[in-house]
Amino acid sequence: MGMAFCATGALAQDSQSRLSGLKLSGDQPIQIESDKLEVREAENLAIFTGNVSVTQGPTVLKSGKMTVFYLKDGKGSAATGSAGIDRLEVDDKVYVKSDKQVATGDRGTFDMKTEVLVLSGNEVVLSEGDNVLVGCKLTVQMKSGLAQVDGCSKGTKGNGRVMMSITPGSQKK
Repeated sequence: MGMAFCATGALAQDSQSRLSGLKLSGDQPIQIESDKLEVREAENLAIFTGNVSVTQGPTVLKSGKMTVFYLKDGKGSAATGSAGIDRLEVDDKVYVKSDKQVATGDRGTFDMKTEVLVLSGNEVVLSEGDNVLVGCKLTVQMKSGLAQVDGCSKGTKGNGRVMMSITPGSQKK
């Protein structure tokens, strides 16, 4: 069972700031750095590996690997990055920071059309200061800032529940 909340609204009681990270469709420039880049023009994709860092405005995404899937519309080139992006897939210790919030997981996807970010893994953590939310899947609607955290499956690792830790007074500025 998931738990829906406004990502920062629940953590910081501040309706003005919300998890709006990875607004890659915005008008701010995007900077991507990695140790290696492999472009597969015929497959309309580019694979960044090794210390991948994506920065746009206040948002930073880090991972060990990121695959960029380009739209197959015949416009632009994957080699030059001028083609439209369909979605991103990130793997290997994913870290996303936007303003005061940090989210971590094992893997993630970002759909450019719907502007939905999904982080998943054995432990997905969304934190703001001392306030922490833990589950196995975090889904963020970037347009609205609404987020949902799902608990881990019952079994070896999880009890099917979401855990939230709030430190009194930490929401005050």
